Amino acid sequence: MDYKEQMEKRMESRVRKGVTKGVKIFFVVVFGIGVFLLAIYALQLLWNWLMPELFGLVAISYWQALGILVLAKLIFGMGGGCHRGGRSKRKFKREACRPSGKASDKWWYYDRFWKEEGAAAYEQFVARVEREAGSPETREN
Repeated sequence: MDYKEQMEKRMESRVRKGVTKGVKIFFVVVFGIGVFLLAIYALQLLWNWLMPELFGLVAISYWQALGILVLAKLIFGMGGGCHRGGRSKRKFKREACRPSGKASDKWWYYDRFWKEEGAAAYEQFVARVEREAGSPETREN
């Protein structure tokens, strides 16, 4: 096999991979649009099924359902807020999502404290309260 044939095979392989990747991206985009349109339709069906009967509101059209969905996303956010992702994302998200202000700084470490020392601290607290108040058997009598 000479150099020219090897190059042709490499180029065919690269073109095949590129076309495959392009087709996958196309279908992911089409699938995403389809899911979005289906979500609007589901919102419309749920609204028209529940709201007129429960609250006496009017039925809505497909485009009104789209408007409600967009309005809800604007009011409640686009879903890119601070949430606990995987380990690799957590390191970067913590500083960006950390609440500001001195009062909230104390609560930032609450989860970590509870995982590391919380159970032992709780057991010590229960033991102290029982010592101060007496055993549960003596309190009932």
